[in-house]
Amino acid sequence: MSERDDEEREFDIKWADTAEHKEPSARARMLAARWKDNPPGPVPFRGEPEHRASRRSSSSWVSTAVVLGCVAAVIVFLGYVNFRPY
Repeated sequence: MSERDDEEREFDIKWADTAEHKEPSARARMLAARWKDNPPGPVPFRGEPEHRASRRSSSSWVSTAVVLGCVAAVIVFLGYVNFRPY
């Protein structure tokens, strides 16, 4: 093919948007096949929140305190090493 044929066959987004038929995505085809025999039930716009345990428990506060304590200890140690008279 010549370069001129390639230029004539160039496709752009306008050409794709004006197509009469658009093939559904792979996910849409998969869901359509799955729901053909077993359609999903109605779901409210925002479902009821599930009761979950609090993400922040006493152990997370303890681990935070340990990490901050270690950081403070390293800072104090490095300060002591740098300012110690020889």
